[in-house]
Amino acid sequence: MKDKRILYVSSELVPYLPENEISKLSFDVPKAMHKQGVQIRMFMPRFGVINERRHQLHEVIRLSGMNLIINDMDMPLIIKVASIPKERMQVYFIDNDEYFKRKSVLTDEEGKLFEDNDERAIFFAKGVVETVKKLKWAPDIIHVHGWMSSLVPLYIKEYYKNDPLFAESKIVTSIFNKSINGSIDRKKLIEKIKFDNINIEKLAMLDGDDDDCMLKVAIDNSDAIIKGSEKLPEEISQLISSLNLPILDYQPTENFTESYSNFYLNEVLQ
Repeated sequence: MKDKRILYVSSELVPYLPENEISKLSFDVPKAMHKQGVQIRMFMPRFGVINERRHQLHEVIRLSGMNLIINDMDMPLIIKVASIPKERMQVYFIDNDEYFKRKSVLTDEEGKLFEDNDERAIFFAKGVVETVKKLKWAPDIIHVHGWMSSLVPLYIKEYYKNDPLFAESKIVTSIFNKSINGSIDRKKLIEKIKFDNINIEKLAMLDGDDDDCMLKVAIDNSDAIIKGSEKLPEEISQLISSLNLPILDYQPTENFTESYSNFYLNEVLQ
């Protein structure tokens, strides 16, 4: 894996958000690959609950300053960066005061999903890609974790499909047994994505009745799948099995490094 380039995109990442299955693996996998000589870039949203002073986040002026068009609105993109102590790894944070300043992640104080979570996910997906373009850093693999990251595969495959920087990139999505608590307005989400001239046929997975529709879109636009949880929802498992994609089954902590390296090299990049 030495000198390969992997872009890790995650909704959650320790030490910036509380430890859980997603946030821990989103840290452990890049750390393990970094030790093997892989060139990595890590991205996550700059949620308002992240203590910028404690984690020493600072704005990267040369990367910030552009506006992203989200549902016909100009939204300023702010890029911040921090270093993970003792690991020599940097994390890039996608920020915007309108979407990410609030002191919560996906829900309000009453536990209700924010109505603009769809726009936040679109902004995050486009923000990640635009930042990578500014870095002029072509990844061999784009590895996606978590709900807020689930539109990244769709946008890479459709909105940015003619960008030469990603012409050879392979997309891997890790799927976890963790759903959002509540429903998003799928009709509004579809309309907002259609504003970016993405083929309506690519949005078929969104036109359903379940809360995992965005994860299904991620799966449908990936080149390989990793089962991040030991057990997954039956419908998600069936979808994964129905697609002719390389699949890595759930890997226990003690042996995931070799399994992930072999999967990247022998399944994803072949």
